[in-house]
Amino acid sequence: MNPESKSGLASLAARIGSDDALLLLNRLAIAPVFFLSGRSKVEGLFTITDGTFELFRSEYALPLLPPVLAAWMATIAEHLFSTMLVLGLGTRIAAFGLLGMTAVIEIFVYPDAWPTHLTWAALLVPLVLRGGGHFSLDALLTRSRAAR
Repeated sequence: MNPESKSGLASLAARIGSDDALLLLNRLAIAPVFFLSGRSKVEGLFTITDGTFELFRSEYALPLLPPVLAAWMATIAEHLFSTMLVLGLGTRIAAFGLLGMTAVIEIFVYPDAWPTHLTWAALLVPLVLRGGGHFSLDALLTRSRAAR
């Protein structure tokens, strides 16, 4: 192997392992978890099921938050924030919202599921701190504004 091809491979490996690629991977890894959870709460395009409202009255009951409001908030947040993550649009806000939702689920709903919730948090925290990275609409909009 000649030195140029080695440096080309090293360069490719560095780009693939870059922070930007990892932030994209984080976004694409966590978004389906929440999007599919949101889809399980609705039928059709966006009709929240009676079963969802019942779950928020019983198993998912939260202190200080009426079950119907909690069901609506969770369903909208799961759809909206996960879509924002895939697009890399408002990444920090979306990731922070899902991180908050993860904390609520861990504390009030499924405290024994901490390994799962810790995994979700490990994917979300870098997005809160760093944003969506180069491969995001956030970055595209920033570059577009800077070019003006």
